[in-house]
Amino acid sequence: MPSIWDRLVSMVAAAASNALSSVVEAVRTLLEGDPETRRQVAFSVAMIALSAKMAKADGVVTVAEVDAFRDVFKFPADQAANVARLYNLARQDVAGYEAYAEKMAALCVSCENNCPILEDIIDGLFHIAKADGLIHEKEMAFLLRVAEIFGMADERFEQITARHTHVDGRDPYKVLGVSPEDDFPTIRKRYRVLASEHHPDRLMARGVPAEFQRIANDRMAVLNAAYAEIEKERLAA
Repeated sequence: MPSIWDRLVSMVAAAASNALSSVVEAVRTLLEGDPETRRQVAFSVAMIALSAKMAKADGVVTVAEVDAFRDVFKFPADQAANVARLYNLARQDVAGYEAYAEKMAALCVSCENNCPILEDIIDGLFHIAKADGLIHEKEMAFLLRVAEIFGMADERFEQITARHTHVDGRDPYKVLGVSPEDDFPTIRKRYRVLASEHHPDRLMARGVPAEFQRIANDRMAVLNAAYAEIEKERLAA
């Protein structure tokens, strides 16, 4: 069975011009009868395109950001040229990132709020944004606007933000989306829901390519650390 990389190559070849919208339309039409591969390719294209556009949000594309993109987007060495072509198409495309995010939302989402696949994309973008040591104001505005286009609730975005930004130390309660006033059984229940929802195996089940396991592994590590910190705090009380 062709890999997502074989599919991506065919998407680039099928594009009639250098417009990234041609690639998006190729995903939509050529894979209409293969929904699983369609989801995987759509996710891959979204990560490439939005990563490239966000890397320009602060006006400078740093080496650290490009390296972080490669870290999140694990691709075979023999496909580097094809990934680079899509990345450069995204950077050069005259279409604004908002229009592109709307296309990806329609392509990836199943008409539900806080779609897990779209949350995976936001997580990956956060990883790239913080690669140079801080998330710039324009990058945060970019992330917030993409989340809005994806139909993500404010509290959900704040929870994701708490996993990635922590000037004064990561707040374990915000990471889990709970309150210090909640009793421990409530916190434990919330943690178990999140752990189940974000387990790496669930990533595969919802059509995210295996190459993106770094996103799920990092997320689970943060959730586990937050829960362990709260548990230790409550036991010591």
